[in-house]
Amino acid sequence: MPIKCVLFDLDGTFADTAADLHFALNLVLTRQGRETVSFEKVRPAVSHGSQAMLKVAFDIEPDDVGFTDLQKDFLQIYLNNIAVYTKPFDGMEALIKELEQREIHWGIVTNKPAWLTDPLMQKLGMNKRASTIVSGDTTPYAKPHPQPILHACQQSGIDPAQTLYVGDAIRDIEAGRNAGTKTLVALFGYLGENDHPGEWQADGQIEHPLEILQWL
Repeated sequence: MPIKCVLFDLDGTFADTAADLHFALNLVLTRQGRETVSFEKVRPAVSHGSQAMLKVAFDIEPDDVGFTDLQKDFLQIYLNNIAVYTKPFDGMEALIKELEQREIHWGIVTNKPAWLTDPLMQKLGMNKRASTIVSGDTTPYAKPHPQPILHACQQSGIDPAQTLYVGDAIRDIEAGRNAGTKTLVALFGYLGENDHPGEWQADGQIEHPLEILQWL
């Protein structure tokens, strides 16, 4: 069946958000009197959210004392600097224009909470162009549960079987497969040395956003 909708994970797939998150994390470290961490160390954790990034920086878990305060501080700094360096990945703007010309719906399905997703998409000038934006708290479940993707398909009016989901983490591929969409791994995203995308059972892998056009 022809693909009529392309859905993207946000961090590490649609937009390169790592630099702004790295800045926020290092500012928290500085406020706590600690040494900063390198961009290379933080980048692979970005797709896994604030808990993973705080683990890298502070070796702290959500149940540990002080975690909530650190997370609150980190996310507030990030919100205040949400699109200083962030921009769509190279080739993404051209891809979106081509999808729009072909009248193929596109949208975002992310585990990022809406209070961060919405201002970011607005800053990027993409909030009114997307046919759907589903955040981590839009539905009762987040990825790898299929419900966010199914919700996005419903909002777009497109059957999951005619939808392609693109992401850079195993939870993305699992969510897409469980929702009944085609799936692609964005190898240009925030994969770490322990990630093995060849084992994720995706329909394919891409090195650049424009390669998606070959799958349509």
